[in-house]
Amino acid sequence: MTELGIGIGWRPEIAEAVEALPGVDWVEVVAENICAGHLPDSLIRLRERGVTVVPHGVSLGLGGADRPDPARLAALGEKALALGAPLVTEHIAFVRAGGPLTATPLLEAGHLLPVPRTRDALDVLCENVRIAQEALPVPLALENIAALISWPGEEMTEGRFLAELVERTGVRLLVDVANLHTNHVNRGEDPAKALSELPVDAIAYVHVAGGVERDGVWHDTHAHPVPPAVLGVLADLASRVAPPGVLLERDDDFPAARELAGELESIRGTVTKARTGAGGGGSPRAKAVPAARLSPVRSVTAAQPLLIGAGARVSGGPMPGAPLVADPTTSTGPASTTTTDLTSDPTPTTAPAPAPSDGARQRVGVAQASLLSALVAGTPVPEGFDSRRIGVQSRALAAKRAGVVAKVAPELPEILGGGFRPAFLAYARSRPMTGGYRRDALDFAEHLLLADRPEDPEARRRLTEWWQDRSGSRPPGRATRLVRAARHALVRR
Repeated sequence: MTELGIGIGWRPEIAEAVEALPGVDWVEVVAENICAGHLPDSLIRLRERGVTVVPHGVSLGLGGADRPDPARLAALGEKALALGAPLVTEHIAFVRAGGPLTATPLLEAGHLLPVPRTRDALDVLCENVRIAQEALPVPLALENIAALISWPGEEMTEGRFLAELVERTGVRLLVDVANLHTNHVNRGEDPAKALSELPVDAIAYVHVAGGVERDGVWHDTHAHPVPPAVLGVLADLASRVAPPGVLLERDDDFPAARELAGELESIRGTVTKARTGAGGGGSPRAKAVPAARLSPVRSVTAAQPLLIGAGARVSGGPMPGAPLVADPTTSTGPASTTTTDLTSDPTPTTAPAPAPSDGARQRVGVAQASLLSALVAGTPVPEGFDSRRIGVQSRALAAKRAGVVAKVAPELPEILGGGFRPAFLAYARSRPMTGGYRRDALDFAEHLLLADRPEDPEARRRLTEWWQDRSGSRPPGRATRLVRAARHALVRR
């Protein structure tokens, strides 16, 4: 297992600060925010210093009903090779639903949504993970996610679900202790129970992040300091097993560098104290997994070239519609942070499990499409879900869309002023995202222009020019408006 140490998420906004932070052993970068052939200068400098960089994907949707997109897998693999990464990570989540499998419109969540902990969903997830493992050039680790909502009729706890996933695929785990805390507040799930059921020897590394509680709901914002409760979950985990790496995530409202340094020191101290209290060994409650069942970690050193080698697949640049995120880091970590443990036999040792039936994929697909449609298109809430929580999640998704669109298209808030956010939220209530955030920005601008908005002629002229420059189109005529209105009505059904 690769020994990573203490790290931080690399974000463009704090790239310089991260390079100067003391005590950073490694960094993680959101994969969709970089291009393999044009790495940010900051990441190149970190790599030249011997700092390990791990790409962290957010758009594969391995928990979705469809099989993984080969182009997305190829792009993720290219970035791992370009960074010389010892592994890549993704999430146990679905991010889109609908399409041919369910004969419904394809919808994008723009967010990580929980999969139901059922046998059908586990079968689908396991096959998707195996497909990803075969396609990627380095080992894969998967992260547990935070959730505001619970699926009705679940058949397993989160710990049991993850344990069976590891048992059947050999995949490693990225354990997010902030997400365990979020699910404790929002869904009443005990973090200690989840940790006691986890195969701790499968942990690749750990995420730590801050959030905030509003009206009894914990929002995993990554924009607030790490609270004591999250550090408490980290301490519990560290008392059971020595985590190979621990990483601080911060995505917004970035504090001064000294505050980031203080949080990193607090994380380091929490782990050290927990390990000392545990006598340097894991708790007897910790569940181990035989090493032979885990995906082998291939050797990658800091000296590995930053260019993709011959024979690597090239997909032609960044994936369309990728969510906007990023991370910062810096480090002069020990030698152990630049090399991975060697495993001589790269042959998978897990016994192959039967592939899920088409019926299982379709059942999972229909359930996920129904939920996502309720969240982003205003359709009725599926039976068994908490309507109030669905409303909270729906508003949170719309608010996230507004925030990301404002980042990828900063001209829109500039043109619309204080009217941008309320106008976008009104638009998002019934118009789901069917592409990426950049497409969403164009669709929003077109929606306003079709309604002869904004009312101010100068603002409308500027918005028209912005939309034309990026869409390459003239404003749609009446016939086009009618066709698009009819198409929108079909999506709403």
